[in-house]
Amino acid sequence: MQVAASSHRRHFLNSLKFTLFLLSFSVAPFLSGGCASTPTPDTVNMDPMEIPLLEKWSGDYPVPELGRLPDGQQDMAAGYIGDAETFIPVWRAFMPKEILPAVDFSKNIVVFTRNVQFYNRTSILKVTLQDGTAEIIAMETMSALPIEEKVAMAMAVIPRGGVMTIQAGNETTQVMPNQ
Repeated sequence: MQVAASSHRRHFLNSLKFTLFLLSFSVAPFLSGGCASTPTPDTVNMDPMEIPLLEKWSGDYPVPELGRLPDGQQDMAAGYIGDAETFIPVWRAFMPKEILPAVDFSKNIVVFTRNVQFYNRTSILKVTLQDGTAEIIAMETMSALPIEEKVAMAMAVIPRGGVMTIQAGNETTQVMPNQ
């Protein structure tokens, strides 16, 4: 009886080895395909990263002064200011009684958001960065008040590094490189 058990065990082990051998060949193409397509750091679709808000403000912006906002962004719900020459007149219309904040535009940009349909108080809660797109996440009151003399607007200073576009909702604005 011992010979039969030993023979059965040897046959079982040989069958197991053969099965594992075949299994390793069937899995190998998937493993090598996965390794060959490992993304590099510049192609990684990383999770959104929160960008620090260096400063932020909320208030009213006079409708007649919307022309001071950057070209192409005057009718948009969100955008950015990338230079002091644009920021100074916008700030003076936005916060005429406040001291002009010092913003280093070589390292930072000022993002803004507002509701273009109704007068809703707004505040920027956070900005996230993913694949070069900075998404502005804002909170606003809900009203049905029409925009007449002023719009509620929020602005925040964020680091410029890695930001290629600004997005709020469905609108996207291209960020120009620092000159």
